Amino acid sequence: MPEVKCSVSNCTYWGQGNNCVAKAIMVEIDAHAKAKYNAEFAGEIAYDTSHQDQATTSRETCCHTFKPKV
Repeated sequence: MPEVKCSVSNCTYWGQGNNCVAKAIMVEIDAHAKAKYNAEFAGEIAYDTSHQDQATTSRETCCHTFKPKV
């Protein structure tokens, strides 16, 4: 798995050195940001991989793997 950097320290999957420790990462375009998902992506992988989208800049994307620390 590639090294994934993340500076969102209140995420369950945030690790020391700003490393994401999730088993899987789901990145989506902002147009789908309000989609309702029933599961966390780093746990049981149950997300839609049937569609493909395009973004022209990183500002048009977002990470759906985020899960706040409790």
